[in-house]
Amino acid sequence: MHPAAECSRAEARRTQILDAAENCVREYGFHRASISKISTASGMGAGHIYHYFANKEAIVAAIVARELERLLTLTAEVQAAENMLEALALRTATGVLGNLDPHAAGLKLEIVAEASRNPTIAEIVRAADSRRSAGLEETLRALRQAHGLADDAATISTIAEVIAAMFEGLMVRAIRNPAADRQLIARKFQQVVRDLVLS
Repeated sequence: MHPAAECSRAEARRTQILDAAENCVREYGFHRASISKISTASGMGAGHIYHYFANKEAIVAAIVARELERLLTLTAEVQAAENMLEALALRTATGVLGNLDPHAAGLKLEIVAEASRNPTIAEIVRAADSRRSAGLEETLRALRQAHGLADDAATISTIAEVIAAMFEGLMVRAIRNPAADRQLIARKFQQVVRDLVLS
């Protein structure tokens, strides 16, 4: 088989495993989402899964990395936009709708809950958060400088932390109140983020 085709096939298998793992963690929780259950859900043998991932923590690391890659792509899109503030507002709405999806929120909250007990998962989650924060802070610094606002590192990191707390809080609300008007919340979030970024 051609190396490129082999690489593509391996990536497809990894994706198949990760999709199955996400569904298992949502349905059973982290501890009950065993390799055996992931094997059944993915239609692949456990040995085949271990060919791609050393253990369940490695699967979680890949799930976290996949979400981080999505966030870093959004960050890059905002930084490349002609009007960064409006690009940020547009992606804010997308992020709000995503975090208010109970299906997606359940998975993320399960991983964060496991991070509170499991040092290995905590390290994975914190490393990803550090990279996400760095990208957001870089965006905020450029955006505020474009509007004539000069800042120290503490101001930028505080704004980034408040934005992160707002978005992560949405995941809890998605579980507590799944009937909330997502579109209205997204519009209000856009307004708040615009004000916060330029305050």
